[in-house]
Amino acid sequence: MTDEQQEDLAEGTLLSHLLELRSRLFKMFGAVFLVFLALLPFSKKLFNYIAQPLVSVVPKGELLALNPVSPLTATIALTFYLALFISMPVILYQVWAFVAPGLYLREKRFAFPLLATSIILFFVGMAFAYYVVFPLIFGFVSTFTPETVNYQPDMTAYVSFVMMVVLVFGFAFETPVATVLLVMTGLTTTEKLCRARPYVFLGAFVIGMLLTPPDVISQTMLAVPVYLLYELGIFMSRMVGRKKPEPSEEAAVK
Repeated sequence: MTDEQQEDLAEGTLLSHLLELRSRLFKMFGAVFLVFLALLPFSKKLFNYIAQPLVSVVPKGELLALNPVSPLTATIALTFYLALFISMPVILYQVWAFVAPGLYLREKRFAFPLLATSIILFFVGMAFAYYVVFPLIFGFVSTFTPETVNYQPDMTAYVSFVMMVVLVFGFAFETPVATVLLVMTGLTTTEKLCRARPYVFLGAFVIGMLLTPPDVISQTMLAVPVYLLYELGIFMSRMVGRKKPEPSEEAAVK
């Protein structure tokens, strides 16, 4: 094969990858847009539902709209975030479909279960934040509100706060997947992960202090699950490490 033919082949391969990437991105944005349109008629009900943990401890049961367009911007922003979260399985699948052709058979065998696990853990983290953390945080904060203060937060600030905390817990619950990937890629071993337990325990509380609101409850509610999920990641890494590649896979790699 001549140099010119090799260059043509490389250009054709690059072009095909770019076309596939464009197709995958189009499907990702399309999924988010379609889900957003489907949720838009229910945006007010969705906001009322998401605001319930805070509204339940506010004396008047109402939030404030400090900006003239806050009812529009806050509600639309929350609906978009929900559409993005709901579309996450489609987004992650498109990422998987794009990188899968470049993986070995053994890598494909583990990649898809890890992808499914990451999706489940992300939603579990979000649910944990909404159903467990938020009621504790807002209940704790409301007990410190003086009688002379009208505790009635702004709806836009609430949306920003909720999305920040939900994302933090969603990604924090990905700890087992990240641990398994570190072991699979050879960056570390399960033995090293076991020896690092004291540092991870301390680091979990430091992360909780940096990423969550400045109260002990939310920091502890993040740190403890992160450490427990780290232990789960070590267990999963051991299970993955015990499975040896089949002879046909070893031959394929060679």
